[in-house]
Amino acid sequence: MTTIAFIGLGNMGNPMAANLVKAGHEVHGFDLVPDNLKAAQGNSVAVADSAAAAVKGASVVITMLPAGKHVLAVYEDIVAAAEKGTLFIDSSTIDVDSARKAHEIAAAAGMLSVDAPVSGGVGGAEAGTLTFMAGGSGEAFAKAEPILQPMAGKVVHCGDAGAGQAAKICNNMILGISMIGVGEAFVLAEKLGLSHQALFDVASTSSGQCWSLTTYCPVPGPVPTSPANRDYKPGFAAALMLKDLKLAQEAAQSAGAVTPLGAEATQLYALFNAMGHGGTDFSGIIKFLRGDVA
Repeated sequence: MTTIAFIGLGNMGNPMAANLVKAGHEVHGFDLVPDNLKAAQGNSVAVADSAAAAVKGASVVITMLPAGKHVLAVYEDIVAAAEKGTLFIDSSTIDVDSARKAHEIAAAAGMLSVDAPVSGGVGGAEAGTLTFMAGGSGEAFAKAEPILQPMAGKVVHCGDAGAGQAAKICNNMILGISMIGVGEAFVLAEKLGLSHQALFDVASTSSGQCWSLTTYCPVPGPVPTSPANRDYKPGFAAALMLKDLKLAQEAAQSAGAVTPLGAEATQLYALFNAMGHGGTDFSGIIKFLRGDVA
């Protein structure tokens, strides 16, 4: 059993912490939202009254927070309360520069650290099937991997500090672009009188096959578990997709990479969000492509 501090018990953090409890770990949690703390208590997480209090006595600290500024602020706040040698794992999705700064803060305080953002959404967090993309030293990753396993379907060591975040934003840029492409194909099929099922049956077994089609099909019917069958209730909200696409564009600008399709996807999701659909699942972009939203 390991004593783990978990900071950030929202839609993703709470089920992740719950799976660590189920695996036999002692989890002390903190969140700024009282309702999140209550939900975590229901999952046998011992709640603390501050982030610093949560990390006392913990040998592992996991953070799941909205943005880089929040991660850096929390790290600055808690490193003094943690024992030297504590393993810091940040599973937030943040910019690469902030991830590297978080590693620097941890190292300066004598801590090991890993940036380990996730893919799989709330469903993956609940099922313990998330994909973790980890960046950090070999020593830090070796200690982090068994902690991540109860929450994971797959854990990949992507490289040194910041490599996990780099992998995450590249992956989600692919996802945003591919969902728009799949959505456009279904809209065209509708105009041409082709049924959703017919297009799915062809594309899912030929060269158009991709995750956005076969697992997360943006029209109801062909994939019963996709959000399209629940009026696009989010598994992964459009606002979060926009956040990740913006991070990818910031990284591309910083690195001097040319990503025209990533830029176009960012603009389309920005419009979709500006029209009030940030809380819709990102696959709901098909409604925008049809002209069904105002």
